[in-house]
Amino acid sequence: MSSHRVLKISRPERSSFYWSWRVVPHVLIMNVVEPYEPVQHHWFYNQQTDSKDSWQPFSREDSQRLEEAYSRVGKKEKDEVVVATDGRRYDVRLRERQRYSVYWEQKPAEVRRCSWFHKGNKDLNYTPYSEDLSDFLEDAYMIAMTLNEWKQNVELPTGDTVILHNPKLMMQYPSSCKEFPPSPNERTQPRTLKRGTENIPVEIPEGEPEMVDHLVFMVHGIGPACDIRLRGIVQCVNEFRNASNSLLKSHFRQSEGSCIIGRVEYLPVNWHKVLHGETIGVDKDIERITLPSISRLRQFSNDTVLDLFFYNSATYCQTIVDTVASEINRLHSLFLQRHPDFTGHASLVGHSLGSLILFDLLTNQETDADGTPHELREDAHVDPGCGSYESLEEVLKGHGLEEHLNTLHREQMDMESLMLCSEKDLKDIGIPLGPRKKMMNCVKKWKHSRSGSGHAAKNETHSPSLGMRNEHHTPTTSAVDYQHFDVGIGQVSIDYPQLAFHPQAFFAMGSPIGMFLIVRGLKRIDPNYSFPTCKSFYNIFHPFDPVAYRIEPMILPQDMDLPPMLIPHHKGRKRMHLELKEGLTRVSSDLLGSLRMVWQSISQVPAPALAEGGISSMTPTDEAEVSPMEQEERNFPKVGTLNRGRRIDFVLQETPIESFNEYLFAIQSHLCYWESEDTALLVLREIYGNIPARNTNF
Repeated sequence: MSSHRVLKISRPERSSFYWSWRVVPHVLIMNVVEPYEPVQHHWFYNQQTDSKDSWQPFSREDSQRLEEAYSRVGKKEKDEVVVATDGRRYDVRLRERQRYSVYWEQKPAEVRRCSWFHKGNKDLNYTPYSEDLSDFLEDAYMIAMTLNEWKQNVELPTGDTVILHNPKLMMQYPSSCKEFPPSPNERTQPRTLKRGTENIPVEIPEGEPEMVDHLVFMVHGIGPACDIRLRGIVQCVNEFRNASNSLLKSHFRQSEGSCIIGRVEYLPVNWHKVLHGETIGVDKDIERITLPSISRLRQFSNDTVLDLFFYNSATYCQTIVDTVASEINRLHSLFLQRHPDFTGHASLVGHSLGSLILFDLLTNQETDADGTPHELREDAHVDPGCGSYESLEEVLKGHGLEEHLNTLHREQMDMESLMLCSEKDLKDIGIPLGPRKKMMNCVKKWKHSRSGSGHAAKNETHSPSLGMRNEHHTPTTSAVDYQHFDVGIGQVSIDYPQLAFHPQAFFAMGSPIGMFLIVRGLKRIDPNYSFPTCKSFYNIFHPFDPVAYRIEPMILPQDMDLPPMLIPHHKGRKRMHLELKEGLTRVSSDLLGSLRMVWQSISQVPAPALAEGGISSMTPTDEAEVSPMEQEERNFPKVGTLNRGRRIDFVLQETPIESFNEYLFAIQSHLCYWESEDTALLVLREIYGNIPARNTNF
């Protein structure tokens, strides 16, 4: 039996350790098979999931930046070194070894400089050792390589023992093991050791382009969970961002002349957390009146469905809108600070109720720097003293509308009858749009002044779907005033904040906007109406989504039946089962048409005119062959101005399994957009415009 001795090895900036090895009476330098090469370190962060550790690698670019900063830490003994990672969405504080989110609240994650990894028999992934243990094992490995001596027992500071069998086989045994190798009867669970990321199955991200071409804010719908896996808005936006980055690489040419494509940044906007937080206190109020039975179902209802009622409350609607707008502006400002060279535009994406919030917000934006409202919004600068007028003549003269006095007198109208009129009534008697809006606004304020329930009119901004708001954001049982329009009534009025930028486009996913407009009494959207500050609007929905509604039928004439625009699959054209269904339908239609023509030719007597060249008009003209999608787009009429005359409603293609039972996948279809590559590709097509894309039939 060979004798053993304990050797202590010390290195600068490394922990001292002890390890045992066999005494060899000869010099072993000549027996070294291959030279020792230092291990390549890679940086990881601990992304905990359900209180379980999940170590994820940084991208190669981020890891290299962290390694370069690590090499400079020694020169700055007191100063913290901060490295921006993940597209500048996170900051790593190198001395703390912590990763902090920049744009949203998230628990800091531990960061490690990794080189050695271990995995148990039941583990799915390799876990990195601590940096001290990694250095410990690297020193042992270096000596074994230099001396070409393997099958050595290395005792770890934790009491466990590592056996270095060879460079490819290294095992760690728990401290309970007394014999090595352990006997087959002993219940031990050794762990496999690997050195370097090249020896473990891990996918290291390639990283994101530094240049950001466009910024997109994504607003969630009801409840804290956004998809079928009950993930929050941050995780879902991360999923959408990853899909967008993959599509940019696969579908868009990376260079078109002098145009180089960077990437699109997507940032989550979370309003649910503020509404249900301790500051507002609504959850505690609701909890006091919630019945104890079926507690889980009631809790789910309180967290999700109640958000719809909150948004239709004069009190909490103001809170929701203020939160969304202020959060968007905060994120926009912070993004510009971290990307000072950014020269692109920004867009908005809203899912479910989030799309309705954005729709109302965009409807109430101002176009001019001096605060002049859009022509289709009520005049917010009407004299607030109109409530003091007691006669129709005084009201009209006080606002320069005396030229319409004869028209109103012809209809035998006074101030009381004017108060009962809707905007449609005034339109029917020939009052133009501008004066009509002024009259309706002044009448509303006059009513509030007389009833003693008016608010400071000069602080209010209204649109064709809004009414009065509770000024102090406190619950009240007093009557809430509604704004009357062409048909029905509108939404309760609140003070809409302004965004710090003009969005390029607004994308609504699984949106109930159309339904809410109908409920508010707005049956039609003026074809000439567009958002004051946003020129593009896309209504995207899954065909089985129970929450989604169309927009185009509210703009087009009622006798026009225009199906929604089918979004091509991101791999090209239609899904196979849809092609098959359409093909069978076409074949059956052609067959019936052929049979009908044969029957007509038999039953009809030939006309002499047909023999004299009457069929010349049926000769087809020579036209360039175009794809079905292009031909379909050519036949589309102009659909209002909400999307600059282009189509608004876009429908996704259901998957083959979804087509078997649309009811079974109804809920999933409302939550599918975050993972939909087809949706992401449609967003990219709007953002990048004329830049050519591959593998798509848009």
